[in-house]
Amino acid sequence: MLKTEDLAFSYRGESTIHFPDIHCQRGEQWLLLGQSGSGKTTLLHLLGGLRTIQKGKIEINKTDLSQLSGAALDHFRGQNIGIVFQQAHFVRSLNVAENLLLVQKLAGRPSDLPHIKSILDRLHLAPKLYAQSENLSQGEKQRVAIARALVNKPGLILADEPTSALDDSNCLEVIQLLEEQAREENAALLIVTHDNRLREVFKKQIILS
Repeated sequence: MLKTEDLAFSYRGESTIHFPDIHCQRGEQWLLLGQSGSGKTTLLHLLGGLRTIQKGKIEINKTDLSQLSGAALDHFRGQNIGIVFQQAHFVRSLNVAENLLLVQKLAGRPSDLPHIKSILDRLHLAPKLYAQSENLSQGEKQRVAIARALVNKPGLILADEPTSALDDSNCLEVIQLLEEQAREENAALLIVTHDNRLREVFKKQIILS
């Protein structure tokens, strides 16, 4: 599902970051660990098509991301990749349902409110379907962010530091949610973090130094 080879990236005036090769099959769950400055978020942005590949190769579902650009890359991302960002950003003027319908529209998919309701129900958010996103608690926003990443049934789910600001109890709950939802969709899951509490949860790990 996800394959990288000889991937490297450098910011202007800084040394080049070289990343280990990744081979992640659909349905597998991986933890990518590294301290601040190790390039974790940069790697996630490369895998999600949010940064331009400078060196190396990324294949997702047998598609070479370097061969896509502009609208084609946006469309591919919407169809194949779900991203849970560290900070959940929603269109404030839209309610939860409208935010998720917008994700379907931007990916070129037909509106599917029953599917949205099903995801929110699995995440214990059914009563929040028509709530304004700005009125949600932090925990609810995080779960809606997971729903947004899942709404187009992606083959790859990328999560950026989903537990960094959580206590032990909420940390475990969020990880269980991500694992369960990835299994529901038979999606590959890659969690990018510096949270060492997750070392015992995931057998498959990549360490960035």
